[in-house]
Amino acid sequence: MKKIVITIAIALLCLAGMGCVRTTVVNNHYDGKENSVIETIMARRSVRHYTDQAVPREQLQQIAECGVNAPNAMNQQKWEVRIIDNQEYFDGLTQAIKEKSPFPMGDDDPKFRNCLRNATAAIAVACPDDESGMCLINVGLLCENVCLAAKSLGLGSVVMAGPVMMMNTTPEAKPFLDKLGFSEGYKLRVIVGLGYPDEEPDAKPRDLNKIKFVE
Repeated sequence: MKKIVITIAIALLCLAGMGCVRTTVVNNHYDGKENSVIETIMARRSVRHYTDQAVPREQLQQIAECGVNAPNAMNQQKWEVRIIDNQEYFDGLTQAIKEKSPFPMGDDDPKFRNCLRNATAAIAVACPDDESGMCLINVGLLCENVCLAAKSLGLGSVVMAGPVMMMNTTPEAKPFLDKLGFSEGYKLRVIVGLGYPDEEPDAKPRDLNKIKFVE
């Protein structure tokens, strides 16, 4: 009997110890290993180097559908989404904006292929102007879904504003903007590059002091 009591006591102490360690991990840095959604959020990084392997269109369609399932104001869905996986389009766009770009494009990358960080696919999102700014918030929510869906499928993603700025302002890029076929009043806001990652970036520091409870 004494042995049984001692064994139970040891087991309880071990469980208690595991609970303390677990609480510390959860409180300080929950990596989500028991929750696939949180794990995907914590593991997702901006990828800026991709292989030349094409992404299947079925996956691109799935990612875009995840995007338009994002929350949006009054479910008005004031966005338009275009999937681009035509390498000739990427090549032409790159040539159209390369000389005009204020940012170095390919100068430090021996593997440079295109202006979308060498991504083999991209999702372009447009929305109209609105006084409340909700349309832009909706686009941001859509893009977050896109990035997380891509990560869950083993793909990398990078949200880009530079090519968008160039496409909206550079006359040489207008044919490529027009080819996206957005409705009148809709403006290109963001492009998310997608592809199979050729790097594994480390996590950037996050300032958790920005998070505060209101008492």
